[in-house]
Amino acid sequence: MSDPDKRVLQAPVLVLNASYEPINITPVRRAVVLIFKGVATTEEEDGSYLHSCRAMLRVPSVIRLREFRHILRQTRALSRKNILLRDRYSCQFCGRAFPAAELTLDHVIPRSRGGKTDWDNLVACCQSCNNHKGDRLPEEAGLKLLRAPRPFTLHTSRQLMRLMGKSDERWRKYLFY
Repeated sequence: MSDPDKRVLQAPVLVLNASYEPINITPVRRAVVLIFKGVATTEEEDGSYLHSCRAMLRVPSVIRLREFRHILRQTRALSRKNILLRDRYSCQFCGRAFPAAELTLDHVIPRSRGGKTDWDNLVACCQSCNNHKGDRLPEEAGLKLLRAPRPFTLHTSRQLMRLMGKSDERWRKYLFY
């Protein structure tokens, strides 16, 4: 599989509940699986195609679940990717945006001082700010957090969907701008 094909499979797809409420963002690869299983239908296409030996499929941009899923409380696994998404790929001390590979995760209260590895204590941080902060509290290092870290909630998820939807016109009518 060539690099362009791999990129297409990782492109974001907006997932709508059966009621057209936006509930998630998933890669094209997962969206195609949901479509083939009959769990979802394509609402919008991005104009390109996926090819196999016997078939050709238009790449979805927005899919809708066929059956309504009751979403009580949306949570996400604590992971580097989800912390970077929550913090919008920007250092929470200097505010500059970076590619994911240039960001680290920082424990606001260092682990050596009893800080936990959880949503409320981890932030995206650039190498420079992380090295400057070291094993100190932000105040001790002369740094200030731009936003207090908090868990990934449904509100956070919707904000990210809107942010990502700015680059895809097909998402706008579902995201309530």
